[in-house]
Amino acid sequence: MNKIIDIKEIISKESNINLNFYENDKYLGILVKNKNDLFSIIKFLRDSEKLLFNQLIDITAIDYPSRELRFDIVYLLLSLTLNQRILIKTSINEIDNLESITSIHKSSNWYERECYDLFGINFINHPDLRRIMTDYNFEGHPLRKDFPLTGHNEVRYDNSEKKVIYEKVKLSQEYRNFDYSSPWEGLENQLIGDEKAKKEN
Repeated sequence: MNKIIDIKEIISKESNINLNFYENDKYLGILVKNKNDLFSIIKFLRDSEKLLFNQLIDITAIDYPSRELRFDIVYLLLSLTLNQRILIKTSINEIDNLESITSIHKSSNWYERECYDLFGINFINHPDLRRIMTDYNFEGHPLRKDFPLTGHNEVRYDNSEKKVIYEKVKLSQEYRNFDYSSPWEGLENQLIGDEKAKKEN
């Protein structure tokens, strides 16, 4: 019997949470409709003796700026007992908060900080929710699709002041003279052995 089908039946019968499932030959995916059920389903998957999804592999987010529920949050769990992975996904908007799962999986601490730093997603009851990848003075969230490629500030070391300076990005360019003529026009023919061509003219 297929392990994925068995896992799906156990979750459907015993979790009492409204979920949608999708699957492929490698893992089972769960779509959590209500973000408030996310904490409960992850706790159930860890604590169920039939499942034992007790290893958190990753937490990440995907940004869809044109959607009302802008972010998909994705949790990847592993059960070494069953040798199976499970992917849990829910969607939230920019102002929604998610319950931190640090009390279930301690390794989620840095993953949630990364989602906070790079996407601006807030996790309630996180023990230390602060930036982890970018500088403390960094403005914005660089993995959002509306984040400018140049960023908001440029950082440089000022040798005269002997300190790091933060300045607004300036994209000014000096005036340049663009010559649109062919690069081959106007060049003298200096090919050695090409004297014969000159004599014929």
